[in-house]
Amino acid sequence: MSTTTYAVSGMSCAHCKATLTKVIGELDGVTGVDVDLAAGQVTVTSTTEPDDALLGEVVDDAGYELTGRTA
Repeated sequence: MSTTTYAVSGMSCAHCKATLTKVIGELDGVTGVDVDLAAGQVTVTSTTEPDDALLGEVVDDAGYELTGRTA
């Protein structure tokens, strides 16, 4: 299992949280998504190392901006 946290801008409400949970959760290998609106972070749990480019693409398509992994 791999857990990776990303900084995502543009999230502000429960709808944002639901949208990102849905679109990221549909990716192959993703077993969990935790959206922290206050921190502007999304934590992704997956069976393999996540594909940052693919995650960035689905987050962008949903109307948000993945700005990178957090430390």
